[in-house]
Amino acid sequence: MSVRKSLSAVAVALVAALAATGCGGSGSGDSGKTTVTMWIYPVIVDEAKHRAHWDETVKAFQSANPNIEVKTEIFPWANRDQALATAIAGNKGPDVVYLIPDQLPKYARNIEPVDKYLEDAAKSDYHENVTKSVSIDGKMMGAPILTSAATPICNKKVFAAVGETTYPTSWNDLLTLAPKFKAKGYDIAAYPGDSKQTLNQTFYPLMWSAGGDVFSPDGTSVAFNSDAAKKALTFVKQLVDGGYVDKSLITNVPSIEQTRIGQNKVGCVWHVPVAEVEKLWGKENIQAVPHFTDVKQIGYGTVGSLSMLKGAKNKEAAGKWIAFATNAENTKKYDLASNFFSPRKSTGTLYAGDPVLSVQEQQVATSTVGPLHEKARDVQGVLFPEIQAALLGKKSVEQALDDAAKAAAPLLR
Repeated sequence: MSVRKSLSAVAVALVAALAATGCGGSGSGDSGKTTVTMWIYPVIVDEAKHRAHWDETVKAFQSANPNIEVKTEIFPWANRDQALATAIAGNKGPDVVYLIPDQLPKYARNIEPVDKYLEDAAKSDYHENVTKSVSIDGKMMGAPILTSAATPICNKKVFAAVGETTYPTSWNDLLTLAPKFKAKGYDIAAYPGDSKQTLNQTFYPLMWSAGGDVFSPDGTSVAFNSDAAKKALTFVKQLVDGGYVDKSLITNVPSIEQTRIGQNKVGCVWHVPVAEVEKLWGKENIQAVPHFTDVKQIGYGTVGSLSMLKGAKNKEAAGKWIAFATNAENTKKYDLASNFFSPRKSTGTLYAGDPVLSVQEQQVATSTVGPLHEKARDVQGVLFPEIQAALLGKKSVEQALDDAAKAAAPLLR
């Protein structure tokens, strides 16, 4: 297995990968062996540990399947869609690739469903919301290997400085606490409106919590100009207009070290991973809390899965590898090494002794991956500027969301 150091050189890496794997697809050579290729990304941040996991897993698989060789490439996250789409278009894609749910609709026509390659016991072992997150038209488009729950996290140091010992559980709690934090020179929360942020982790959790959704049930129109969405955006605008969040983050989000989040001036955030604030706050100062509640408790969480591409030349071999790499034992090892949570019921609780991860792990069942819609990312592109316009006072909340809905309509035709 090889590890690609820089995705700025993704094209070079792609060419090298394709060359190394015999034009990217699997096949049988003169030796009679079949080769399965897999592309994955830095799910385990420590490169050496990530490489070691897959080396060990491949070795165990090949011990039981000596006629199947597995070649695994670890690419950086950046530009991964560009590289994958280019490879697929050139019939040079891998046999197996790591995908998250909002990628699945985009590649659906290129994906071979994995249902028939997984045993019934394995399929029934997944949490119900996990299976739903990787299924399109009733077919599993990938075998889940991890899940997450991006719950809010609060800064204990900030709460102590303000003299507050009770952590918020709802949006109303945040509005109630906000003046007290402001009076002491702190922000109760932060809202990044920069287009580099995914709405799955910023605005959508608020909208879902208020009972709204991005698309209509049949997916033919957007639904984010609903009363629920207007309520959610009004909530954010109350934070902005009250001076309870850093207004500059609406248009530009610098590195976290340069923000009030990194400077220990913000009470709670719901869009920042634990790993990102741990080095700035100190793990001992992180208080994870359940997803905030408005009319219902819900937040964002992703599901990582291994998908088979239709271009795989030996689907039986690729399916056998996917089933092995994502079985309960290997999933548990991978999740513990990456600080993600298990998509399987049989693996049980992984982080009972961790004060932060144990709270988040309990929220997996109330987490959603967001809309499985081919135009999900395109729709975010037209919604971003309208949310910004409302928060900057250039448009009313109602006008901004209605204008975004009109702009999104042609995308869905």
